[in-house]
Amino acid sequence: MSEFRFLAEGIAVAPQLQPEDCATAAAAGFRLVVNNRPDGEAPGQPAGAEIEAAAHAAGLRYAAIPIGPEGLTLAAIEACAALLADAPGPVLLFCRSGTRSANLAALARARLGHDIEPMIERAAAQGYALAGLRPLAARLAPRTA
Repeated sequence: MSEFRFLAEGIAVAPQLQPEDCATAAAAGFRLVVNNRPDGEAPGQPAGAEIEAAAHAAGLRYAAIPIGPEGLTLAAIEACAALLADAPGPVLLFCRSGTRSANLAALARARLGHDIEPMIERAAAQGYALAGLRPLAARLAPRTA
């Protein structure tokens, strides 16, 4: 069973989900699960298709934005921002440890124009160091004319 770590209202991250965790996530009120782990990253890791099937069976929406060795890309940040903007309710993002997901969620929120300082503080309390994202988050923030 994965631990759900809330970083902002309606946004949580978790380490690797198992298919059975999807029912727990649905019971906890999540509406969307976002997989940030590429398939085949580690032996014994459940395939994304297994998590997707379990998510759908639990009544959850599912999306995959794999963050591999290339790291976070602008395309991944924008895809996550679009999902967060259109989410039907609370969102749970996961990867191996939750770190990639926490970074991606913070940068996506910055892209949407949110102040990520509260998220940085909550993430630090949960063991995720996001303070180094400040310069990139400032560059990603929408410009107003």
